[in-house]
Amino acid sequence: MAFLYPAFLFALLALAIPVIIHLFNFRQYKKVYFSNVQFLKDVQKQQSSRSNLKNRLILAARLLALAFLVLAFAKPYLPVGNQENAGQQRAISIFVDNSYSMQTLNREGSLLDETKRRAKEIASAYSINDRFQLITQDFEGKQQRFLNREEFNQAVDEVKISPQSRTLQQIFNRQQGLFDTQKNTIPIIYLISDFQKNIAKNSIAAGNKTKITLVRIKASPLPNIAVDSVWMLSPLHQPDAAEKLVVRLHNYGNEKAGKIPVKLVINGQTKALGSYDLTAKSSRQDTLRFSGLKAGWQKGEISLNDNPVTFDNHFYFTFRVQQQLPVLQITDQVPNKYLSAVFASDAFFKADFSSAGNLNYSSLNHYPVIYFSDVKEVSVGLAQQLQNYVKQGGTLVIFPAADNANLVSYQNLLQPLNADYPVRLITDSTKVTSINLRHPLFKDVFEKMPENPDLPQVKKYYELSSNQRNLRNNLLELPGRTAFLSVYNSGKGKVYLAAVPPDESFSNLQHHALFVPLLFRMALLSGHNQPLFYTLGDNEQMEIAPVTKIDEQPLHLQKGQISLIPDVRQVNGNTVLYLADQVRETGNYQLTRKDSVLAQIAFNDNRQESDLDYLTDQELGNYFSAIKTVSYLPAGGLSLTKQVAEVNSGVQLWKLCLILALLFLAAEVLLIRFYKVNRQQAKLAV
Repeated sequence: MAFLYPAFLFALLALAIPVIIHLFNFRQYKKVYFSNVQFLKDVQKQQSSRSNLKNRLILAARLLALAFLVLAFAKPYLPVGNQENAGQQRAISIFVDNSYSMQTLNREGSLLDETKRRAKEIASAYSINDRFQLITQDFEGKQQRFLNREEFNQAVDEVKISPQSRTLQQIFNRQQGLFDTQKNTIPIIYLISDFQKNIAKNSIAAGNKTKITLVRIKASPLPNIAVDSVWMLSPLHQPDAAEKLVVRLHNYGNEKAGKIPVKLVINGQTKALGSYDLTAKSSRQDTLRFSGLKAGWQKGEISLNDNPVTFDNHFYFTFRVQQQLPVLQITDQVPNKYLSAVFASDAFFKADFSSAGNLNYSSLNHYPVIYFSDVKEVSVGLAQQLQNYVKQGGTLVIFPAADNANLVSYQNLLQPLNADYPVRLITDSTKVTSINLRHPLFKDVFEKMPENPDLPQVKKYYELSSNQRNLRNNLLELPGRTAFLSVYNSGKGKVYLAAVPPDESFSNLQHHALFVPLLFRMALLSGHNQPLFYTLGDNEQMEIAPVTKIDEQPLHLQKGQISLIPDVRQVNGNTVLYLADQVRETGNYQLTRKDSVLAQIAFNDNRQESDLDYLTDQELGNYFSAIKTVSYLPAGGLSLTKQVAEVNSGVQLWKLCLILALLFLAAEVLLIRFYKVNRQQAKLAV
């Protein structure tokens, strides 16, 4: 047996008081003188031995009552395991899982309600002097402090479902960060969760002295169908064009799901309907077709009917239908007549021209694609600006100059972009021999490829270096797999490099049927494409099309009554929004400045919570196998208060001591009141 407050044991010295009272009789006897003994009354003679027994029993009752009262204040307990530093102030960090999976039900109601109740039960098992930290999936700043028990219970009541989904390692790192500021306390961690499999990523690493207790909240098995993701097959969207949207559905349940209705809504109008069957634990992709869109931003939503888990039944996305696509042509003096003729043939393209020596560098990011041709020498400043343009997501199409090209300047431009460069002029006549039909550039270009296609004839060409052979993708090839037209990925953008300029003295490419679709597809596959959607909790910053920053006119991110002001920064000519954790509700938001809409941005929940598979006890044990200070408390239907108290402070005996003290006080009263000593009457002779 041990004591939480052994200093109270000094009060046992008070046991000497009743002993002293019983050993010494402090009553003063008074002598009475009589003139005649005949007036003496009859004397009741008591038995000495029985009188002494009564006094000793009363003394024992008083001593035991006082002793157990002192022991009650010292708080004795029977240790369970190793209770170190008993009585020292403890710092208890309790994680309350409030992710979407905690919306599911069990016999106790919702999992979140049971989790909050269990957290309060744990707190009630500790001393009033101990301090508590509440951690949820939100990782809010106000959670980085310790609370007393009353403040903790109030904070628990305010916990609501969150779209966030953290791993156990992230949670431990957050808890340990606060423990590091508390040097003279005992750190204790509680994790109250349903322990989905997605919460355990890598092996956990926690402090050696940190005590970790797991409390599982068990959920009833439920079926769940979720919209996992969507994507568009076309990277560029034109007014009234046919669109194809791919939808991926996932059945996380253990049974087959049949006739799941799916609806596509664009700008409030139903564009497509479908009904699908999914086998257990499987996913399925299908394509929804629609058309009739006008120029501007489009707000889309995919929805299905699936109960009782509903948080993943809706998926939001946005995209923009462009009225025109701006393209920029850079040459030395005058625009290339072949390039100009191609883009003049389609009103969808808005072609601008600029000479290499009079280029406005700040305007480059407004063009999704730049056609660079007939430039004899690339200046150092121009090369640097084009390199930044590509790395930030632009598409650069390069046709070398026909005459007097400074190949060293081309090398300085292309080598930092991880692309090959022209090294020398080859004057041998040849012909393009192969075409890479698997590349997206040629998708839908040919209805049927002939067996012996008529490919461009070449009179002379520039031999390209082979330094980036592993990174390049040849679109058109000459004999011997020599590159004629290649594409390279660089940063966020792409570089297309041709071995010939659009000039009759080099080849007939500019007159060939391939020339127009090649240039069009390069433009249509280019651009600063904004993602269809973002995931809550995963994206702290978002890059959008360049927006001029005006301090007096801040940008607002709005949805219904929700209005947020993001931090806006200009990074390398692009506009970046920093949202941190401001967005907490899914849906389609408008980015506005005053009354103008600059962009539409969609946010969805993290689909990790859709998988309602949970870690088994054995898997939890394996996950924490490297930590010796981990224990497991079964929640069951009983209160955790007693279990936690026994685990942390042993079996408490102070209540038993208090009861015994009261019993011995009652025994004393009963001895005094009802214990009768036998008496006999004696008459004295007169």
